[in-house]
Amino acid sequence: MNTAAGADAVIEAAGLGKVYRVSRGVFAPPMPLRAVDGVDFRLARGCTLAVVGESGCGKTTLARLASLIERPSAGSLRLDGEEASGASDRRIRALRRKVQIVFQDPYGSLNPRHKVGTILAEPLAINTNLGAAERRDAVRAMMARVGLRPEHYERYPHMFSGGQRQRIAIARALMLRPDLVVADEPVSALDVSIQAQVLNLLMDLQREFGLAYVFISHALAVVRHIADEVMVMYLGRVAEHGPKEEVFARPRHPYTRALLASTPFVDPERRRRREIVKGEPPSPLNPPLGCAFHTRCPHATERCAIERPEPRPLGETLVACHHAEAIG
Repeated sequence: MNTAAGADAVIEAAGLGKVYRVSRGVFAPPMPLRAVDGVDFRLARGCTLAVVGESGCGKTTLARLASLIERPSAGSLRLDGEEASGASDRRIRALRRKVQIVFQDPYGSLNPRHKVGTILAEPLAINTNLGAAERRDAVRAMMARVGLRPEHYERYPHMFSGGQRQRIAIARALMLRPDLVVADEPVSALDVSIQAQVLNLLMDLQREFGLAYVFISHALAVVRHIADEVMVMYLGRVAEHGPKEEVFARPRHPYTRALLASTPFVDPERRRRREIVKGEPPSPLNPPLGCAFHTRCPHATERCAIERPEPRPLGETLVACHHAEAIG
């Protein structure tokens, strides 16, 4: 599914999967943990795909796959039309220039021993033939673009606020002018007032540079502000995927409806109509048979416990639910 139909895809995944082997002790064989299982998506330049779900749903693993930090165990991942899943280490290093990642904790991702100017110049020093003066000019230009002052060039990360550090992290991600930025919970550690500033900055940079964003978040209010498409994940699989307006206005999957119901409402009538999901997510080491959500779903039937639903078109969205028509 793609917001910009017919446009060239910056990133395209088909049947993407990641399996980890979890140790159970010295004598027991390791157990497979399917963190991402059969995920498909296609994202064009200038568009934002938001990936949402509870902790453990696989969204951060998907971010690591999309940013080439980890290799997939199955499926295809293409960047600008080039297959990355089976590429050599040398080719992966070259492809990483096309995709950069912004992490949740900006302080943890910045070297505390280096000044901001050095941190931002490092990608250029490693990946380009620019001289020192050219790197310095490029760094100062990017600092100005993200709202940092010239005197910040000589300061260390600990001397900045959380919002300023995230601006530094964003600037570093853009130094190589990537086609895709993967943002893994980039504003969740910031105050609400600062969140809006950083989100607006990301949207301005997207328009200026034609960036595609894979935006990982659990905050649906944030997603509603920045996304073009929303992909809801549950236990490593896609529950629902579609245009933002359609997913928010007409959620088809019971899990999507539950996530939206968890968002605070001022309107008491909307609070009364909430569809509450009980219980905790099952262990990803031992997922239920059939639909993984059926143990918590108020609409589950015997079929749900036996047959796993695959994403299928319903209106403008893809929904992995046997009873989506009746529920919606």
